[in-house]
Formats: sequence, C-alpha cells, structure tokens
Amino acid sequence: MEFSYDSAESIQQLSEVLGEKKLDGCVIRQKNSSIEAAELDKFRLLLEEALNMPVIFAESIETTVEAALQNERETCSWRLVYHDFRQGKDEYAAEALLTTGNGFIGLRGTTPEMRITEDTYPATYLAGLYNTASSIVEGQEIKNEDFVNAPNLQYIALNIDGEILSFSEETVKAFKRTLDMRTGLFEATGIFETTSGKQVEIVAKRVVSMANMHEYSVSYQVTPLNFSGSVIFLTEADGTVFNYNVARYRSLTKQHLAVSETAVEGSKSRLLAKTLDSDITIVQEAQLFSQELDLNDLQNEKTEEKVLQSVTAELVQGEGYTLEKSVAVHVYQSEEQQVNHSFDEFQITGFSDIQEASAKVWDGYWQEAAMTVEGDMMSEKMLHLHTYHMLVSGSPTANPSLDVSITARGLHGEAYRGHIFWDELFILPFYIIHFPEIARQSLMYRYNRLPAAKTSAEKAGYQGAMFPWQSGLDGTEQSQELHLNPISGEWGEDHSKLQRHVSLAVAYNVWLYNMNTEDKEFMVHYGIELLLEIGKFWLSTTMYDEQKGRYSISGVMGPDEFHEAYPGSEKGGLTDNAYTNMMVVWLFEEIEKLYAAYDADDLMAVQKKVGLTKDDLAQMNRIRQELNLQIDDQGVIAQYDGYFDLKEVDFDYYREKYGNIYRMDRILRAEGHSADDYKVAKQADSLMIFYNFRKEMVDRILEDLGYELPKDYLEKNLDYYLARTSHGSTLSRIVHAQLASIVEDKELAWKLYQEALYSDYQDIQGGTTAEGIHAGVMAATLFITLTTFAGIDIRQEALEIHPQLPEKWQKITFRLNIRNVHYQVMIDKEKIWIKADQSVSLTVGGRAVSLIGGQPKEIFYEGVNV
Repeated sequence: MEFSYDSAESIQQLSEVLGEKKLDGCVIRQKNSSIEAAELDKFRLLLEEALNMPVIFAESIETTVEAALQNERETCSWRLVYHDFRQGKDEYAAEALLTTGNGFIGLRGTTPEMRITEDTYPATYLAGLYNTASSIVEGQEIKNEDFVNAPNLQYIALNIDGEILSFSEETVKAFKRTLDMRTGLFEATGIFETTSGKQVEIVAKRVVSMANMHEYSVSYQVTPLNFSGSVIFLTEADGTVFNYNVARYRSLTKQHLAVSETAVEGSKSRLLAKTLDSDITIVQEAQLFSQELDLNDLQNEKTEEKVLQSVTAELVQGEGYTLEKSVAVHVYQSEEQQVNHSFDEFQITGFSDIQEASAKVWDGYWQEAAMTVEGDMMSEKMLHLHTYHMLVSGSPTANPSLDVSITARGLHGEAYRGHIFWDELFILPFYIIHFPEIARQSLMYRYNRLPAAKTSAEKAGYQGAMFPWQSGLDGTEQSQELHLNPISGEWGEDHSKLQRHVSLAVAYNVWLYNMNTEDKEFMVHYGIELLLEIGKFWLSTTMYDEQKGRYSISGVMGPDEFHEAYPGSEKGGLTDNAYTNMMVVWLFEEIEKLYAAYDADDLMAVQKKVGLTKDDLAQMNRIRQELNLQIDDQGVIAQYDGYFDLKEVDFDYYREKYGNIYRMDRILRAEGHSADDYKVAKQADSLMIFYNFRKEMVDRILEDLGYELPKDYLEKNLDYYLARTSHGSTLSRIVHAQLASIVEDKELAWKLYQEALYSDYQDIQGGTTAEGIHAGVMAATLFITLTTFAGIDIRQEALEIHPQLPEKWQKITFRLNIRNVHYQVMIDKEKIWIKADQSVSLTVGGRAVSLIGGQPKEIFYEGVNV
C-alpha cells in the first residue's frame, strides 16, 4: 500500500481502516524521500503499536517481503525504543522501563551525562541497600527506612570550549534510546550542539553483567559532526548523590550516605561510602579503557566525596572516539566482612568482554523463560518486557547468594521505599516455574527474619510469627505510623500494618514452592517451621464469639486496603475479613496434612522448636470448621463482618469530577468522607481466594466451615465486587482477569488482562511507573498468561493443562520446570505439542497423559484425542 502521514491522527485513521483486517504486516512506500531516517523510525514505531503488526518500508526490503516482515516482527518484540528527550514523569517512566540490571545491581535508563534533576534521575540501586533516617514533616517527626541511591560512577560528559554538555531542549537536537531485551544492552544515540554551534554525535552503551553480578560497563563514543578540534572527556565517581526519585518523598531526609574514601591511580578510581544508620559499606572501583584516547595523559583529582578524571583529545570531524568505563561493585554488611582495599583487588575488563559474557548468560535465561505468541506481536513484546524486568529484579546470577527478596518496584525506583510486601504472592510463581533457586532464596529471606516476626507478634500480644506488611533490611515492620493525604494535606494514622495476611502469603509461597519442587530438605529445615510459626500466630489471634457461635478474627485489614476501620471508629482493624479467614482455614488444613507427609521425628523436632502442642493442633482443627464468614442469601461473601451495612458510592459522579478515580480513598477523604463508610475497594479482597486456589478448593474450604452456597455464587460475587472496585492497584486487573476467565466471561478477561499487560508500558496510573516498575503485576501477567490462557495448573499433584487461547492468538510456546522435570510446550487452537526431559504423567482436559522422557507428543485437546 501507499500511505502518507503528517500527524498522529493519520496513524489512528490507518489503524481503524486496517485494524479488523487479517494482515501479517504493513509495507509502506515513501512518497517523500527527503524524510530523515530518525523520523521514519519514529513513525514506524507508532504505527506498529497502533496496528499491532510489523511495519516495513518498501525501499528497505533486501530479499522478500515475508522475510523482511518476519525480521521486523522479531526486532519489534524484543526491542524497547524511546525517541526524543522527555521531561518530568514521562522521562522518569522511560528511565524505569529502560533499566538494566542483574538482580544485584539496577541502573536506571539514563545516559552518562544526566544529573539528578526533576527531569532526569540517574540511580544505582543495590539489592538490600537500606538506611533509616528521621524527618520533620508538617511538625511531625517520622522515621523511614529507604532504598538508597548508591554513588554514581557512570557519569561521563564532554567539555567543548569550556562548555560541559548537558541535557536541555537547547543542547539536544536528536535523541533515541534502545533496550535490547535479549541481551540486556542499553544504547542511547544523541546529537548535541554547543552554544557556538558545534555538533557531536554521542553513542552511549551500557550493560550490567549477567555473568558476574558485581560488574557493569559503559561505552561512550563521540563523533564530531561539523568541526575538528580539542575536546575534554570528563568522568566522575560521585558520592554526593541523594534520593530524589519519588516527588512526595522529597520533603523527607534525602541524604543516606557518607563517603569514607576516595582514591585514584592512573586509569583506576575507587569510592567507598557508608550508609549513615545501617552502616553498610559500598565499595565501587572503576577502570577506564580506550583505543583512541591517550589515557597516559589523564588528569586526576579527588575530593572528599568525588573522584574526577579527564583527558583532552584532538578530534577529527567524522571520526569516532570511544571511552569505556567498567565498574566493580561490592557491598559489605559489617566491618568483619571488609578487607583492606587496593587497586589490585578487583579484576576489571573492558566493555566488549563484559557485554559478550553477559549476552551468553541472558541467552540461557531466555531459553528457559521466554514466551512466544503468534498472532499478537504487541502482547508478545509486553511478555518479553515483563520477563526481562523480572530477571533484572532477581536473577540466578545474583539472588541465590543474597539475603534479599524481590521488592515491589524491582531495582527500578524508590516507591514504597524499596520494601518487600505481600506482592511476593504474585511474584514468586514466575520464579518457581522457571528459576526455583530464586524462589527458595526469597523464602529464605523470610526464614532469616523469623526471629523479627516472632518478636513483632509478641509485642502485639500474639504468639508465633507475624511478618511485617513492609519488610526491608532486618524484617521489622517498616509501615508508616502516620500518613499524609496528598489531596487533603491532612495527617492520619496509618493502619496498613494490620494487613496480617502477608504472613498467609508467605505460607502460600512455601506451599506452592514445595508443591512444585518437592524440596524436602528446605521443608524439613525451614519450610515446616515457617508454616507452624505462622499457624501458631493465627491460632493466637482467633477467639470464640458466643453471640455468633463461631470463632472470629478481629483487628485486621484485608487486601482491599481502602477499608482500615469501622465507620466512626478511631481504632483500626476489621473483624472476620473473608479472605484472611478462608486462608487461615486453608493453612490449618495444610498443617494437618504435614503430619501424613513427613517423618514423625522430623515433625516432632520442628513442633518442639516452635512450641506447638497437641492441644494447639486440635484447636486448629476445630477453628477450621467453625471460623466465621458473613454471607447473604444470594451467596455473596461479605468482605468482612458489617460490610453489607456500608453506603454505596456514586462512581459516575466522582468519575465525572475527577476523571481518574483509582484512589477513591484519597478522593473521599479530600471531600470530607472516608472510604471506611462506603462499599468501594482498591482491588480484589474476598475474591482473592479464587486467585490462589481452584474453585474446587474454595468449595471445600466453605464446606469445611459448614456453609452451603448457590452453584453460581462465584459469578454473583464477581459481579457484586467488580461493580464496587476502582482498581487503585494494577494487581486488581490481574485477579479480576483470572476470575472473569473462570466464569467464562472471555471478553472481560481479555480486557483486564490487556490493561494489566500494558499498565507500566503505558503508565496507566498517571506517573507511578516513574517510581519503578510494578514487579507484582509484571510477574503475575506472565503467570496468568500460562494459567488462564495456556491453561497450566501447577497447584495439583500432577501438572494439568486445559488451554483457552485468546481469539487472536494462533500459538503460544513456552517452557516449564516442574518438580525437576523440564517441559517444552507449544499450544495452538487444536493441539498441544509437549516434550519432557523425563518420563512423567500429566493431565490434559481431565484425561491422564503419559510422556516418555525426550520424546515429544502431540495431544489434540478438542475432544482430547490421545
């Protein structure tokens, strides 16, 4: 076809014309050959995303149209591209999505020249690097444990005629950033112009090594475009950095580091810094490399907080000159771990060696975790993007040797202060089915903080282990005591730590990990103890209510988060949250099953260590049959006792007034109301139980409790709560997408899934991606792609597959690692192609299927012809 364009509207028009056609791609013949390549590339990207198909220009076809389209389809699905220099939250969001990392180091997607400003935020994040600081806000003293922005050794810039080139609308004439998700290579190309009119092209590349968790490297190539002459290359090791990523935190203490040493020797530099309160030492050492620049002429200078290095070079117009900087990063938690540092301690290599070694490891990880989707190029791209960022947040390269878990915002930003939440419930399944060693290590993070959880329970008047809602360095509760409403400007008590269900998320992950790894060593030494300590906690929270004739749990919050207390009550907490109570019933059932699955001596040893008695176990059995739920005559399960008495919200009124009503709690409070008074939810609460378990399991929980509900109770609950949910958390769309699929509302399931899949890429919450990716959503979209659409169920004794491919998907291909059996799976509209590396039995559409190790098998799942 021939197509001319002059605006985004023309792209939308073409999208409407072609959107319903079954096309494999779009070929465009240029009418105007004078259009610059950069503009064509930008246009191609916009068109590909609007049409969800590869776009090529006729003039670029070298062989066949089909081959060119396939090559572009492959390139598009693996490449993240941003054109032009953005500002504010848009720039911050791009930086988050362009982050490179390896599970230990995370570097936001800035270029070497960028400084900390309201428009750009270079940051170096190191897993587990926290510090606590006090701040005075509106007359209130508050303490916060923050995820620390570590010293910046990436900085490289140019000095031309005394002018240091920096990012501004005046200096940047062209700008493009690309992330190759297959290899983790970040590349930025920009054209800068000085005030005197001199122009240079700068190509900056960066890679964080997947081969060595302690390394990253930057390549900085400069080409003068309209002059020859003297230029000074500048680079720094900068210890003056501070936390600035989250605008609402900027009134708090931003300084978390003190530089303890700077050193420089030839082409090498070193900077040591310590966190001010947690006393963690960060050692970073860098080495410069260049084939074109004479590094013997380096000018070195150090101050108390910086190392500055520069080299002057005579540049020839049109020729490229490259400076490379490779950095080794190490963290020491105590003085005993440290050694006397010298420049011979770390072996540092150049950019190419680090990049090549890293790319090989990335390739192996993609072999295990990549999903390919035929028929939906953009969904495949988003799945690649989410997989990439999960591996940046936690990888087999780094995490098994670290005492950390996966934070709610990855290694990408400072929202939630880099803390670990119940999001692990959504995050760990991705690792369980692909990289179980990371899931194990995340559970060990919880086990290592078991003493802190037990202390927290004791202080609150309970027994067992009460894990914190927000966890960071040492496992103590890091939730706020007071919260400032950014809309009303008023302070209020923060009850979020009453979300005790985080302990149930830990228990769930222990169960799911064991179900899919059969890691008996972990269970005997750690997992059973975690389950019993958590069970002991819930046992101590449960009281018998004479009036109800049932056991009851009070003083908690559910996953919803909008409801913290009863209307008019100054005391936080709710009674008989349905999700919490049903999860407690499940936990007590699983504890009982332990005694049939493990050696009696092993169990008694752990039981004695925990201090759990036979009477305690008997009491758990009684509670799981008599715990209270409130259910109406339609079968709708009340979110908590008293929920049905709340007022309804006029969603149309608030939507018209505010537009974005995701945070209805803040909107209501700003108008003098409280979400506690209304039937409005941030995300799934009662319905969360159906995300965790099959409906048959939930049916059994309800039967154990003695409740009989209508056959269509799930549909009624979904309709009831979906109409009252504002989706203030992107996780809400994930849960509701799966629920919609369960009740066979395919249109709603697809709509919510797509919203979740694009949520960070399109920053649908209006700026939150700027503060870091949403790791829970990214991991959960990957998981429900397999569970909801590929129909994989890993919660049974045998792997089960019951495909329900979306209409536009022709085929999905992926791998799984279940109980040390590695599966390769391809599912199309009619059949499943599956191969396992060991002989194994599984279930397809309710029928048993046997696989012979190493031999593929085709299974027609319409009618299940085996």
